[in-house]
Amino acid sequence: MENLPPCPECKGSLTYEDRGLLICPECAYEWTTDNEETTETTEIYRDAHGNALQPGDTVTLIKDLKIKGSSAVIKVGTKVNNIRLVPGDHNIDCKVDGIGAMKLKSEFVKKS
Repeated sequence: MENLPPCPECKGSLTYEDRGLLICPECAYEWTTDNEETTETTEIYRDAHGNALQPGDTVTLIKDLKIKGSSAVIKVGTKVNNIRLVPGDHNIDCKVDGIGAMKLKSEFVKKS
């Protein structure tokens, strides 16, 4: 038997490995042995002017953005507070007032 770490959620000792994931059968929590947070924080996201973005920043749109599947438009100059940075093509998760949850590309915003 391998010595696998206990579950970080419920501290259960019955963890097992499946396709690179560690799984706890007691609470169904899944995790990897790699520290994913360190790889996320090393990636630098930049706005349209080259300024580094941080989670929690306030940004302003520099272009009108059409919302896919809707006739609504987010106007240039709209401020978005408390952004969250995520990997991928649309690397900003945020809530836009009057619209709701959105994913934006960092190339269409400037840091306020």
